[in-house]
Amino acid sequence: MKNGVCYIVGAGEYYGLDFVPSDGDLVIAADAGIQYLEQRGIRADLVIGDFDSLCHIPTHPNTKVLNPEKDETDMLAAVREGITADYREFHIYGGTGGRIDHTIANLQILTDLAKNGKHGFLFDRDSVITAITDARITFEAIRAGYVSVFSYTEKCEGVYLRGLKYELTDAVLTSTFPLGVSNEFIGKESSISVRRGTLLIVFPRQAYDSLRS
Repeated sequence: MKNGVCYIVGAGEYYGLDFVPSDGDLVIAADAGIQYLEQRGIRADLVIGDFDSLCHIPTHPNTKVLNPEKDETDMLAAVREGITADYREFHIYGGTGGRIDHTIANLQILTDLAKNGKHGFLFDRDSVITAITDARITFEAIRAGYVSVFSYTEKCEGVYLRGLKYELTDAVLTSTFPLGVSNEFIGKESSISVRRGTLLIVFPRQAYDSLRS
C-alpha cells in the first residue's frame, strides 16, 4: 500500500480545495472537477468521466473517457483508479451539494472503502464525513463543535464514545434511530469505536487536523 493520499475532485458544489499534493500523492479529477483544480492551479494526474457535466472532453494528456450508460458513477470510477494504484487513503472534494442522490452515492463509497480496510474522507462546506468498520478513530483535544455518529449497517455493536459530551459504552446503534446525532467536543481527547459494523461520522472541517486513526 502507498503511504500518500489519493485526492479526488468531483463536480459537486465547490467549497474550496485546501490541499497541496506532495510527492507520492495522486490527484484525480472526476468529470467537471478538473475546473476546480484548474482554478486552484493544482495539476491532475488523471482526468476521468463521461464528461456530461463538463460538456466537452478535456485536453489533459491522461484522460479516460467513460461511457455515459454505465453502472458506476464517475466518482466511483475515480476511486477505483486510486485503489488500482494501491492507495489506502482517499480525500474527496466536490462530492456533496447539488444532486442529493450523488451525495448518497458518495457516502456509500466511504462505507465501501472502510469495509475494505481503507480510509475515505468526504469534504463538505463545513464538515468532513468518514466511515469506520470494526475500528476506532481518535481526536486530539478539540474545544467545541458537533460530531455525529450514525449506524450505516443495520446494526452496529460495541459502540464506544469517549471524551465527548455524551458518552456511550458497549452500545448498539441501528440504522433506523439517530441516537448518535449532535454530540459535542468538550476540550478533551476523544475517540469513537465500533466492534462490529460500519459507522458514518460527521465532524467539523477544522477538526480534521486533530484526527488520529
